[in-house]
Amino acid sequence: MTERYEFGLDTFGDVTAAPDGTVLPHAQVLRNLVEEAVLADRLGLDFFGIGEHHRHEFAVSAPEVVLGAIAGRTERIHLGSAVTVLSSDDPVRVFQRFATLDGLSGGRAEVILGRGSFIESFPLFGFELSQYQELFEEKLNLFAALLDQEPVTWAGELRPPLENQLVFPPVEHGRLKTWVGVGGSPESVVRAAHYGLPLVLAIIGGSPARFAPLAELYRKALAQFGKPAQPVAIHSPGFIADTDQAALDTLWPHYQVIIDRIGRERGWGAVTREHFESEASEHGALYAGSPETVARKIASAMRTIGAVRFDLKYSNGTLPHEAMMGSIERYGSEVVPRVRELLAEADAADAELDAAAALAQADRADAGANAERGE
Repeated sequence: MTERYEFGLDTFGDVTAAPDGTVLPHAQVLRNLVEEAVLADRLGLDFFGIGEHHRHEFAVSAPEVVLGAIAGRTERIHLGSAVTVLSSDDPVRVFQRFATLDGLSGGRAEVILGRGSFIESFPLFGFELSQYQELFEEKLNLFAALLDQEPVTWAGELRPPLENQLVFPPVEHGRLKTWVGVGGSPESVVRAAHYGLPLVLAIIGGSPARFAPLAELYRKALAQFGKPAQPVAIHSPGFIADTDQAALDTLWPHYQVIIDRIGRERGWGAVTREHFESEASEHGALYAGSPETVARKIASAMRTIGAVRFDLKYSNGTLPHEAMMGSIERYGSEVVPRVRELLAEADAADAELDAAAALAQADRADAGANAERGE
């Protein structure tokens, strides 16, 4: 039986520290990342996503190449981006790369398209930041046209047109599974609905409950556009250890390094341990703790938003490979089964309430009919 819910892992290929504290070379981080994906496949997880960055803290600038290596070492796990920065790439080449990955992996490729939260790719590839919004909108429009795998005739303002053009290789079975990743913009949510594409909510700070209205907006927009219902997924950071305290103590120094580094660039103040622990609390967006703590928090967030997939961003700054492997092991063997239990219990309770409500409605209708007949 196909499971209603899916659970995955995401990584940005963060450059990590060795057990002795020395920073690993990018090449070793890439090799370690492949081993992390192999473990995820062995544990039966549903998805493994790799982000794209072009800066020294992250080892992955070509996710599809790494995903191709992983495809050759895995059997069932779906493989995709987290996210592909479509604004500074070419939609035709993105489609070709993921269609190639799909063929190599036997139909396991997915792509998550987004604008990204870093801007290094724009000057690197010769794009103007002043066209940040226009680039994504135009390129998503072209990518959506490519998904039908029919000859494409298309014209825009920022890219040369296509005239009755087929793109190769074709996806072997059906369509390439394509999501749109958003960070909290209502306009981005409506845009995803306009194209009828599944939605990934990147919830990296604050309460996940803040995103429930966006998920509802997305569902309403799908209906208004006449599109079929589509899944909603959550992407959030986390780390799992044997106890809550061990998880927080292990993760904190690595989390602090990466948040403070990014914060200096963006004008934030230094992150505090108090803020860190608040994010790891019941209502925050950091899923750090024991397996039971994290499982309950994931189940709650998925219920609140109506999500059917949760992707844990398990890499966090310089957090060592060995610690991440332990976290992946706990996620796959303890957290995910427990989340499934919690969601199954909640779904069963909902079904009972729905049945009771339907019965009560039928009783009221019968009573009304009897009253009209004077019985």
